[in-house]
Amino acid sequence: MTDPLVSRMRAFGTTIFAEMSALAVQTGSINLGQGFPDTDGPAAMLDRAVQAIGAGANQYPPGPGVLELRQAVSEHRAARYGLAYDPVGEVLVTVGATEAVAASVLALCEPGDEVIAFEPYYDSYAASIAMAQARLVTVTLTPVEGRFTFDPDELRAAVTPRTRAILVNSPHNPTGTIFTRAELTAIAEFCQEHDLIAITDEVYEHLTFDGVEHVPMATLPGMRERTVMISSAGKTFSVTGWKTGWICAPPALVTAVQTVKQFLTFTAAAPWQLAVAYGLRHEMDWVDALGAGLQDKRDRLMEGLSAAGFTVLRPAGTYFVQTDIRPLGFSDGLELTRRLPELAGVVAIPTQVFYDHQDRGRHFVRFAFCKKDEVIDEAVARLKRLSA
Repeated sequence: MTDPLVSRMRAFGTTIFAEMSALAVQTGSINLGQGFPDTDGPAAMLDRAVQAIGAGANQYPPGPGVLELRQAVSEHRAARYGLAYDPVGEVLVTVGATEAVAASVLALCEPGDEVIAFEPYYDSYAASIAMAQARLVTVTLTPVEGRFTFDPDELRAAVTPRTRAILVNSPHNPTGTIFTRAELTAIAEFCQEHDLIAITDEVYEHLTFDGVEHVPMATLPGMRERTVMISSAGKTFSVTGWKTGWICAPPALVTAVQTVKQFLTFTAAAPWQLAVAYGLRHEMDWVDALGAGLQDKRDRLMEGLSAAGFTVLRPAGTYFVQTDIRPLGFSDGLELTRRLPELAGVVAIPTQVFYDHQDRGRHFVRFAFCKKDEVIDEAVARLKRLSA
């Protein structure tokens, strides 16, 4: 039998996260690759999930999501960003942000449409665009004075009559950059000039460092009505396995996304939704403490990686540090990360797999710092073998 997989999906295969996490298990290596924390979220929120199961919240909730969570999301958007979203009609609960991105692209893009994304990009973006039979057009983020940014002229050149949407991820995975208000304003101007939709992946919105501000695209003039704003409980509350996310958008956009979403998963799990509603209303102090703790972990890992011989780029948010491997005598991140368990007993992620233009990211490797201090310290001690 020939390959039964449709041709547009054959380039994807097993994700790099699955490959590297399996490698960590096979070799007994420390996994600084996949971005999940090794500690739990707020205890009272976890208890709410258990209580919800015990109270019988075990059947299908409403397709748009449990109203209590949609109300909590609406309250949170208003309190934090001054954005008013009607919980009935402008908030949709999804099975994590990954489904939110996929449903948005599938709902809003016709075959042949173009979607702009900034590379390196989270790998599900390209897969979602391929499933929609649309075309991914990339604008490259490059380090300038220690932070990744884009050239507005490259963005301008990427827009064509076929462009339908711009996918904006800030705080950005995998680089850790946070787009400035000026950068977001430039993107917003292109959206309005060319009548584009902004799909904004903001799952790391609360995990920012050094006082750097996260500015939602929807807060900029003229953008609320053309922005699909995506968030998730997974990163905010350290419950990545709950797969509970949501979108906020004008009614027409929410209706379009829900039309697709209902045939992907129909609805998201009810107990987690009720617990996340509690978290948004009562555990934001815990989230603030999480961000402060992650900043300390970032600094701990950066110091160790620098001592091990990497050139380290300082992230302003997320779980991740980007490193340049060339000072250690390596030039290919994929080759190095596949050998890293043997060389140092550590697993990381090669950044080049998140680029269409892989040569631009071949010398970068991503490490996650959302781990216990003792895990970071042991990983760093092992990585120092590389400089030998």
